[in-house]
This record gives sequence, structure tokens and C-alpha cells, in this order.
Amino acid sequence: MRILVLGGKGFVGSHLIDALLSEGAEVRCFDRPDPARIAELLRWNSADSFELHEGDFLNEGDLRKALSGCEICFHLISTTVPGNSNDDPVFDIQTNLAGTVRFLELAVEARIKKVIFISSGGTVYGIPKKIPISEDHPTNPICSYGITKLAIEKYLNLFYHLYGLEYRVLRVSNLYGERQRFRSSQGAVAVFLGKAIRNEPIEVWGDGSVIRDYLHVSDAVRALIKVMNYEGETRIFNIGSGEGKSLNEVIEAIEAILGRKVDKKFLAGRKFDVPVNILSTKLAEEELEWKPTVGFEEGLKRFANWMLESVFLEKER
Repeated sequence: MRILVLGGKGFVGSHLIDALLSEGAEVRCFDRPDPARIAELLRWNSADSFELHEGDFLNEGDLRKALSGCEICFHLISTTVPGNSNDDPVFDIQTNLAGTVRFLELAVEARIKKVIFISSGGTVYGIPKKIPISEDHPTNPICSYGITKLAIEKYLNLFYHLYGLEYRVLRVSNLYGERQRFRSSQGAVAVFLGKAIRNEPIEVWGDGSVIRDYLHVSDAVRALIKVMNYEGETRIFNIGSGEGKSLNEVIEAIEAILGRKVDKKFLAGRKFDVPVNILSTKLAEEELEWKPTVGFEEGLKRFANWMLESVFLEKER
């Protein structure tokens, strides 16, 4: 069985490929050329069961070649993040939604048996009516990113009914961990920790009371492997820690690990930030026999150690 990972060089994708190869799977990675990911490629290329296909997700020819001969496909590609999706919703629709619908057409053509899609547990529900949020909670996203993710979920269901294309959706919470880019604007834990290590002020949108559900990437990858082998009828699962931490609490945890205070700068709140988001993982625990195993403090230590090494290597260069 050959497994295709769309976005395999990315933060989550690279960890997923490591896990799949360790289980003896035949893995094909599809992604754009990225010199920053050369370390992963050098490691993967030593495995006879690994293939690399580089190309553009929106290029039909590139995608058709990547899909050929595969049975299962993980779709991890996204061109936007919650923070910038509202800036250009048309771009979000064209690249993510329209691009994915074309991918699904090609997947049917290639006789793909199952598509596993990472959706957004942090944005598809919008402002919660109850906490923790279960999968049957109303979905009223307040950012284009969440709307697009939700629309993709609906198209997956459409293609299942029209063509029998099996699918599973993981609505993941806020992921963090090793290999996450910490010089970008996405991911509070990564951005905050990166700035703290570089002795730069941490910019906080709002008063720091916004609460999120943070999950270490290793737990998310275990869920992806679980759902790949799952044969039950449930198609949408929340994947999170089940616990909430405010931005202020995240900063306090960073200070505890680094053993010093950090500079903070509070900015105006953002309209697309919901006040609280904590996911119920009861369904995943029952159906997938999955639950998070890495506590926030432990995960943060792992991330900090990796980041400190990365920053040190950057200075050495």
C-alpha cells in the first residue's frame, strides 16, 4: 500500500512521514521545493520505501503524477492561516477550496481509496455556545480559513456520496512542537517561544485572556495514524488536548522553562479571535482509542530544547 502525503515537508507532514516510514509503509511525499527541509529529505531518501514528488498543488499535471499508484492520501496543504485568510478571501477560496475540489476529482480518477484531511478545530466552530466543544456543535466560523476548511469537509462528504471516495476529517486544535516555524506569524506557542529565546518582546493580541487548546504535534500524528487504520462509520473527529490555556498562561509557562521574565507588548484584539476554544475528544477516545499523552509543560520543554539548538545552529552559520 502506497501512501501519499500532500504537504509532506511541512511541520505536521514531516512528522507524519517519519511515523509512516517507521511502520514500514510505502510513502510518497508531495510538496513544493524547499531547501530548508533538506535534513528531512536526506533522512527519508535513505529509505527504499520513500518517494519524493515536487510540484504545485494547483498544477493538475503535478498532482496527477503524485496520485498515481497510491491508495491513501493525507491532505495537509493550506495556503493561508487564520490570521491572513480574511485579508483576501478570494485567494483562500481559489487556492484551498477550488484547489481541493480539483484534487478530489483527480483522486477519484486515480482510484484513491481514502482521503484523510486536517481541518481546523480552532476555527470551524466559531464562538462556542458550550465548552468543551463536541463534533455536533454548530459550525459558524468567523474567519475565511474556517469557512474554507468547513466547505472542504462538505465536499469530501459530497464525493463520498457521489463516487464512494472514503474520507476522514480530523479537526485539530492549536498544534505546536519541533520543526514548527517560529519566525512566522502563525502559532502562538512557536511565535512566543521564538521571540522569548531571541530576547525580543512578545506581542499579544488583546489582554492575553484568549484561551486555546494546545496539542503537541506527536499526539496529532498518532491520531492521523489511528484514523488511517480506522474502519468505523464516524468520519469527523476532534483532536485536541481537552484543556485550555490563556495566552498569559502560555507566556508564564515559557518564563518558567527559560527561568526568566520576558518582555510583553499588548496590542488591540483581533475580530477573528474567539474568546475560548477547548475541544472535546471523547469521540476520538471511544472510536479511535486515542487520547493525548504529552502534557503542555513536557511538550513545551521538548519544543524549547529543539528551538534553542536551531537558534544556536543559525548563529554558528
